[in-house]
Amino acid sequence: MADYPSLLVPVDHIEPVPCRIRAVLADRVVVDTTAAKYVWEWPSYPQYYLPLRDVDPDVLIDEKQTQRLRRGTARLHGLAVGDVTRPASARVFTEQSLAGLAGMVRFDWAAMDSWFEENEEVFVHPRCPYTRVDALRSSRCVRIELGGVVLAESSSPVLVFETGLPTRYYFDRTDVNFDRLLPNGSETGCPYKGITSGYWSAHIGGKVHHNVAWTYNFPTRQMLPIAGLVAFYNEHVDTFVDGVEIPRPVTHFS
Repeated sequence: MADYPSLLVPVDHIEPVPCRIRAVLADRVVVDTTAAKYVWEWPSYPQYYLPLRDVDPDVLIDEKQTQRLRRGTARLHGLAVGDVTRPASARVFTEQSLAGLAGMVRFDWAAMDSWFEENEEVFVHPRCPYTRVDALRSSRCVRIELGGVVLAESSSPVLVFETGLPTRYYFDRTDVNFDRLLPNGSETGCPYKGITSGYWSAHIGGKVHHNVAWTYNFPTRQMLPIAGLVAFYNEHVDTFVDGVEIPRPVTHFS
């Protein structure tokens, strides 16, 4: 059993989105709605389904194809704003769909240049309303090792507790052994934390361990306690908390 809360929302669960959702393509707002729905296509997080009436009709290109999908029958559409096109990026659901999805549009997330909940940009995918993410300063002693080499050690780390993931331990940069870490140019995004500012690989014993550590210099306002701090994938390093080694968790990051 994992030592952190799991995700419990079943696939195909549908709930209303309480906030205003907008999507932008080529500097044009192509959808603006207060009637979006969350649809869980998989347990980890939902997708937005948006009323067709709130989509700019001038940007939708009917591709004259019908698809039979898990959640119903949908007509395939592309998007076009000026010279910018996104073929096969929108599915308009018909009456032969799950209850509540008829007349809703599901866009490929990457087809848009940006998404917004109210006036705040959302990255990677919609935030799950059942996911809690807390960043708490702690006085627990945390040490990160790899191959017997200490990569970080602190008695004042910031602990990030996120539903469905193991606890992440963030360290002040003065507590990190950068002699063993080299930046590698990787970048990832998180809807709760924002876009990473840097990744490091560890060089130990002649072996390179890729992407073991990362940082957010400019996280979302909710995650400001981790700004500029460095965290490590528990899945790939040895973690000791108050002197006790924590088993490496098995997640999709393993």
